Amino acid sequence: MNNIAHLISLANRIGQFFESFPDRGEGIEGIANHIQKFWEPRMRTAMLNFLEAQPDGQLGETGLSEIALQAISQNRERLTPKMPTTA
Repeated sequence: MNNIAHLISLANRIGQFFESFPDRGEGIEGIANHIQKFWEPRMRTAMLNFLEAQPDGQLGETGLSEIALQAISQNRERLTPKMPTTA
């Protein structure tokens, strides 16, 4: 999946839900946890590559919400898919 605008939209919808949490740290953790559990590795890789190229999370008229950007940026290592090890 390479449609970054769609991934931005998905991340922002997740962020909208967790932004309502009274504890912002808990919301940020919830976003990262959701993305880690439910996004396939290609989706996470595409988002992380996008943020490497566009650290502000903006893509033309659209962009990541502040909380989604913060959650993904702060949890980059955790969200990076693990490479299979060869035996």
